[in-house]
Amino acid sequence: MPEPDEREAAPGGAAEPGSGPVRVDRAHDARRGTLSALDPIAAYERRTTRIREEIARNRRGEYTVPTWVLAVALAAVIGLWILVLFVL
Repeated sequence: MPEPDEREAAPGGAAEPGSGPVRVDRAHDARRGTLSALDPIAAYERRTTRIREEIARNRRGEYTVPTWVLAVALAAVIGLWILVLFVL
């Protein structure tokens, strides 16, 4: 089994600042190669990471409404306004 590599934690990483080096397993890094897109375990990990990050953003209040929802709402308001002005 390959020995773990020691690297400093990234500023946004899981380790606290000043807690020292973070141990990273080289076997885990090897999985991120060219075939990682076909690896179901890696795909599962990427998906769960994206979902967790989105939930964390939403809890912090960084939720944004998709543009298409805003466009449909604007079209509905303008349509109702035209309907009221010219038809009724």
